[in-house]
Amino acid sequence: MNYSYIIIDDNKESAQKTKSITDGFSELIFLGIASNYDEGLNLILEHKPKLIFLEIEPADKKSNLSLALISELYRYLNVVPKIIVTTSKKELAFEAIQYEVSDYFIKPVTRTNMVKSLLKIGKSNKTDQIAPVAINPQEVAPESEEIIVPNIVRSEPLEIQEEPLILCVKSYGDYRYIDTRDIAYFQADNNSTDIHLTNGEIVTAFKTLKLFEGVLPYPFVRIHNSYIVNSNCISRIHTGNASCYIKNTTIKLPFSKSYKSNIDLIISEISNGNYLEI
Repeated sequence: MNYSYIIIDDNKESAQKTKSITDGFSELIFLGIASNYDEGLNLILEHKPKLIFLEIEPADKKSNLSLALISELYRYLNVVPKIIVTTSKKELAFEAIQYEVSDYFIKPVTRTNMVKSLLKIGKSNKTDQIAPVAINPQEVAPESEEIIVPNIVRSEPLEIQEEPLILCVKSYGDYRYIDTRDIAYFQADNNSTDIHLTNGEIVTAFKTLKLFEGVLPYPFVRIHNSYIVNSNCISRIHTGNASCYIKNTTIKLPFSKSYKSNIDLIISEISNGNYLEI
């Protein structure tokens, strides 16, 4: 999933250091930098980013940067962006938690911080309602063929099991329902996409790989211009030869340098599970 973002920091050097880290993640889309409260608020309201990196203890007190900016956002926005606090002091961490910030970084921001935070945000988004998918008419093949992604509301805690996400591939009156847990990977084929199932079967959908990238949540991750992989189906990642191996098969998928940050996310996610390194 892609996240547009802005940086609000009164220290230009610090803001650029944060940007140098975020530039390494293909899923992060830079919108701008603001150095004070008013500039930051205007930038947020104009561009409506999904993510904000916010300094709350500025060196320049005239910038008026603080957690109060978050409260102001609730006056204008129905959906407040995810907030990641970036500051040099730990003292305001507890107060920041009361504002329900997504993360609290002690400067300088590191790549490890960013990887972990994006994983947490991705997990929290799984509990959000999946909005109906708007398909670009230029990406749609014949009118009789379409992809339907059900509108699923994922339940909050109470140990309620999530319903599986189902893809419905429709072609000339033929409805094919596919449990996404049974999908190993997607492979681009010009303006169509081959859906490779874990049982070896291949289903062709007349949609671009980009469309699938936009509607599928984690564990589906784009690793190449031609591939999206189900992270749960990966048995091995070889960074030396830039390959991912699919469980119980001899298939290996290449990953490109432009998607290396996504590979890092997969590795970190696997490491956060039941994982023993030897």
